[in-house]
Amino acid sequence: MPLTLKESGIRWYWVAVLAFIADQLSKQWVLSHFKLYESVNLLPFFNFTYVQNPGAAFSFLSDAGGWQIWFFSTIAVGFSVILTYWLRKQPASMWRANLAYTLIIGGALGNLVDRLQHGFVVDFLDFYWKTAHFPAFNIADSAIFIGAVLIIWESFTQDNKPSQ
Repeated sequence: MPLTLKESGIRWYWVAVLAFIADQLSKQWVLSHFKLYESVNLLPFFNFTYVQNPGAAFSFLSDAGGWQIWFFSTIAVGFSVILTYWLRKQPASMWRANLAYTLIIGGALGNLVDRLQHGFVVDFLDFYWKTAHFPAFNIADSAIFIGAVLIIWESFTQDNKPSQ
């Protein structure tokens, strides 16, 4: 018997909306208050630093000449559609999978808007140790990462059945 929208994982879509809004608001704030490469030290291991990333994670394909914007945009739309379809097919009670999927959707769409609007993704969270800096990232990247960790966690759990 098919699930109603209320019974399906679509019910969790509000998480994607919140992740998307938090990401876009934070990026708009950075764009309006920082110049490119401007940095503010907040903690001994953390800076707020505005950088532009035309590629993907760790600046992958950042120097590819522009075609990568459409490539990564297509991937973002494709994964969002697939994950939305899966959300529709699974019960709302599968909280880990539903939370993971909606975090990934919100993050993917947040970075998609950047790519289409600016031709790059706005990054600003800069963690480092001494002189070694982890590549800067943003809230969308964080949502995607947490979603991926939840999917991995879900794959290792013994009970993959919906909770009652």
